[in-house]
Amino acid sequence: MLKRIVRFIFLSEDISKLRWRCRRGMRELDSVLINFLDNNFSSLNKKEQIIFKQLLELPDPELHSLIMGKLSPNDRLLLNLLESIRLSIK
Repeated sequence: MLKRIVRFIFLSEDISKLRWRCRRGMRELDSVLINFLDNNFSSLNKKEQIIFKQLLELPDPELHSLIMGKLSPNDRLLLNLLESIRLSIK
């Protein structure tokens, strides 16, 4: 029971930090990323969660281009995650 509580606390802290990192200089990105974080992040596997965190390290223009499909990555996992983000917009 204690392990579950500790895990929940760490997960809550991690989500709070990610929510802060989803706040960007572009309102469009804020909306898309926070919506995806709130509604889809917990259902991602560990690799996808890591990729999402890495996406948040990118500069706004590059991240926006990837999400909008103007840039196409070679990495299949990244491509699948971007597609999931796009689907969450609709």
